[in-house]
Amino acid sequence: MATHNELGKIGEQLAVEHLLRNGYAILERNFVFDKAEIDIVAQKEADTVVMVEVKTRNSDFFGDPQEFVTKNKIKLLVKAANEYMISNELDQEVRFDIIAVLKNEKVAKIQHFENAFYHF
Repeated sequence: MATHNELGKIGEQLAVEHLLRNGYAILERNFVFDKAEIDIVAQKEADTVVMVEVKTRNSDFFGDPQEFVTKNKIKLLVKAANEYMISNELDQEVRFDIIAVLKNEKVAKIQHFENAFYHF
């Protein structure tokens, strides 16, 4: 497995641990629909399902991890979230969060951005 894939898996696991520590239940990991993937589907409040995009980098030299969520990625996430809600017959609000992970030998930093973007 490529190094960036390994780093991504580490970042997703750190994000799951962060969510669990903060009272979230993990409903699903790596939900795939068409060309879109939702890294983590979680829930804290009964009326809201949280779709979490995890961005992991080993350095912030080229920018913060959350800056790499593009408009195209947002469109794909919204499409996948819609399918997840329909296929699971859920009728709650949907919130989109980003968890940015900066992880290297010296640093393990996690930032959770709630309501990081709105669907359109």
